Amino acid sequence: MLMSSRCDRVGAARDLRRLGGDRGRAGGSAVYEAFTGGVFSDSVYFLGRDEGLGAFDFLRQWRVDVSVDQDGKLGSVSAVEPSAIYAPGGKGLVEWGSAEWADEYLSLIDAERPGKYPVLARSYDVGGWHRYDMSTSEFLYRILADADFQPFGIAQHDLGTTFKPGSGDPSDSQPL
Repeated sequence: MLMSSRCDRVGAARDLRRLGGDRGRAGGSAVYEAFTGGVFSDSVYFLGRDEGLGAFDFLRQWRVDVSVDQDGKLGSVSAVEPSAIYAPGGKGLVEWGSAEWADEYLSLIDAERPGKYPVLARSYDVGGWHRYDMSTSEFLYRILADADFQPFGIAQHDLGTTFKPGSGDPSDSQPL
């Protein structure tokens, strides 16, 4: 078990390097390290480091997204049209969060443009992609705390500001 856990950490480190450190420079690394994976305010799902069950594991989700996006049996269709899932050295999207209202939160990574990692968000009831030239942590803060940040802000619903770790005990909800 210890060897498996160590191999998983080594594999995770390798995959983060394959991402070229881009996610860290995109502003998500600090949030990823601080919160691991879990749920903010019982509504916003954040992918991070989730070594338990892995339901909120950023790297596991990215690996699945890449394999599905590059599956020849599906043709050239991508779940994140008009873009594709990011593959090292290329340009594409990396999912890092969602909301219970079917909102999706991703970062656009382009190996040709280091240092520029806008957030793209989409809500199925609003339609289309919205681009935000801000870090992952700023976007996350805005959706949680800014009632005027529409259509993605949840602060107007007064859900409180809590965080539940993905693989922790469900009763471990902690105020922020």
